[in-house]
Amino acid sequence: MEARITLRVDGEERSVTLDTRTTLLDALRDRMEVTSPKKGCDHGQCGACTVLLDGRRQLACLALAVAHDGAEVTTAAGLARDGEPHPVQQAFLDEDGFQCGYCTPGQVCSAVGMLQEAAAGAPSHATADLTARVTPGALDDDELRERMSGNLCRCGAYVNILAALRGRAGEAVS
Repeated sequence: MEARITLRVDGEERSVTLDTRTTLLDALRDRMEVTSPKKGCDHGQCGACTVLLDGRRQLACLALAVAHDGAEVTTAAGLARDGEPHPVQQAFLDEDGFQCGYCTPGQVCSAVGMLQEAAAGAPSHATADLTARVTPGALDDDELRERMSGNLCRCGAYVNILAALRGRAGEAVS
């Protein structure tokens, strides 16, 4: 069975007819030629396909495209504004938070979503005091690691990814 869906991808409205079993990742990459989200494991384990779906982190390989008809999808490519990289993207560049770069779009989208979650006060498993107000600028290394644990990097650039997130958290959500 096929269905026609419309998504707003990186600010551009796009429509496509696809099989109702098509994942959001395959719809983006194969049908809309949006290649920023990467297909890593295709099982929701690596995070390479992470996008922001209506402003929240989502593993695109685990979402059916038809379930999100009308949604806003932001990929790492859509985070830049007026030709300037998003603060998280700039931090990754400044701190050399990538090696091969394959996981980087998912890492960046996950980081942006994670910082928004922290700004909204959402605790993580590593949050010591669940009643305290969480602020992105106050996230320690344990918090950052826990909150980003769904994104894997084969190259092991974690030290630099952590450095990219440390200290840039406040400006990334402002």
